[in-house]
Amino acid sequence: MPTILIIDDNPAVATALEVLFSLHDIDTVAAQSPDEGLARLRRGDIDLVIQDMNFHADTTSGEEGMALFQAIREREPDLPVILLTAWTHLEAAVDLVKAGAADYLGKPWDDRKLLATVNNLLELSEARRELARHRGAERRRRDELSRGHDLRGVVYADPASERLLALACQVARSELPVLVTGPNGAGKEKIAEIVHANSMVKDGPFVALNCGALPGELIEAELFGAEAGAYTGAGKAREGKFEAADAGTLFLDEIGNLPAAGQMKLLRVLETGRFARLGGNRERHVRVRVVSATNADLPAMIRDGRFREDLYYRLNAVELKLPPLAERPDDILPLALHFLPAGKHLAADAERALLRHPWPGNVRELRNVVQRAALLSTGADIHAEALGLPAHAASTTATAGGIEEPDRTMIEAALARSGGVLAQAAMELGLSRQALYRRLDRLGIRRD
Repeated sequence: MPTILIIDDNPAVATALEVLFSLHDIDTVAAQSPDEGLARLRRGDIDLVIQDMNFHADTTSGEEGMALFQAIREREPDLPVILLTAWTHLEAAVDLVKAGAADYLGKPWDDRKLLATVNNLLELSEARRELARHRGAERRRRDELSRGHDLRGVVYADPASERLLALACQVARSELPVLVTGPNGAGKEKIAEIVHANSMVKDGPFVALNCGALPGELIEAELFGAEAGAYTGAGKAREGKFEAADAGTLFLDEIGNLPAAGQMKLLRVLETGRFARLGGNRERHVRVRVVSATNADLPAMIRDGRFREDLYYRLNAVELKLPPLAERPDDILPLALHFLPAGKHLAADAERALLRHPWPGNVRELRNVVQRAALLSTGADIHAEALGLPAHAASTTATAGGIEEPDRTMIEAALARSGGVLAQAAMELGLSRQALYRRLDRLGIRRD
């Protein structure tokens, strides 16, 4: 049961409040002076404070109440405080609300209004505590992950990124081939680097080849090397990427662009560890960890006859699915700040614009937008217009009373970011849990 601390020098007021709250399953403890109230607060287990503004019959300035409120805020910055005030110090109460008090009520108070205010504040406090526990657990997991593994300086805050990084570090210790899938610009090569940095061959070379950046006739020479005279212009022998990556990791980006002949030879190397240079007969043996990546739908390519099914299953012993940036929104601002040069800052309107943008170009687009804005902005603060992003409609809908409320898209995004923790999603949306429940039911969104 929640507990309310009542600080009032009038026993009749404290008794009336105790009776009122006991009828609604809320515990209370009473203190008759600021010192007694602060002493009780130090013992803990207080969810909300209701305090008087005046503790001496011969004064009506509210100075004692203001001093008490400041002392409570210094000790418990997030603890909700309701002020009980007479009209003679209403202005002081308004000033304290501006300074962070939850609300103020005049004496005599309206029981229904007081109960509604208290219940809303207790719900919000519980949501904050649950969110704090959730974030504390996230911080501990991130700290443990970064202490125990080499994350290659990756910047992240989203739970989806954390799960992917943890899986990448877990599979890195095996020798199984890894397939990294995800859209262009999302950071697939960075994931490959993390796999290598935490693998058994981390002290060996990390060699990358973009299979989509070379014409088909040169792919085999790049992969397996070529003897002198193997093709026009091959004046001397050269080693390929497999030889260069021996005792290390070979990262094959855009693997879906590998031509059929290259696919067949790659499959043989993965099965035997042996290959011959283009134009040569001598077999060479290498021990290479292969990490490949693609933004293509390889199963669809298999159905169309454009990619070998046996090669797909060789490459895809473990698949790491990298979500687009739009599906890991908590990464957006940390990445943007990482890309900013020293001395530059994001204004609040710029942060909002970054969070609204869908980022079809993913992390690469974010980096370009932020760095361009930093270059073109003359001052230290970067505002939304400097980003050059298109305007997006607000994610709210108006109710009949003219008050805006979150729509389905905004609610589903908040639920995704919270990992299904309803209290956290409600707090992010500025709703009570009951209000969120009502919206879920009205929109047909399952609570589970």
